[in-house]
Amino acid sequence: MANVLIVYGSTTGNTASVAERIAKILSGEGHTVTVLDVVNAKADNLCNNQDCVIFGCSTWGDMEIELQSDFISLFDSFDRIGVNGCKTACFGCGDSGYTHFCGAVDVIEERLEELGAVNIINKLKIDGDPDASEDEIDAWARSVLAAL
Repeated sequence: MANVLIVYGSTTGNTASVAERIAKILSGEGHTVTVLDVVNAKADNLCNNQDCVIFGCSTWGDMEIELQSDFISLFDSFDRIGVNGCKTACFGCGDSGYTHFCGAVDVIEERLEELGAVNIINKLKIDGDPDASEDEIDAWARSVLAAL
């Protein structure tokens, strides 16, 4: 079984609830899953001893891509998280009415790949209330399972 870390940044609670839903599905299949609010994340060697790290972040702003405020500090220190060769996946919540719908997810995934992460699945972008996207979230989590 795999050790999976889910690190998320959430302002309204939507991204946190998605992180918990994903964790429930993965742990239900016997994997060891740790869910970590980015506020409590330390950059140095964050990905060490993890088989997979899943990053979740909401997107703010219309004129440019803005990461969820708590996520910025970790993102600025990504070069220290030890992600080279680590399996990763990304998800986020946003509003498709904005120019950069879930743009934070794109930025995070791109940076992880630059640092040598192995992206195991297409990113998940949730539009609006995640409760309306439960089937999509569950399917994505099952795809993560298959890629572990």
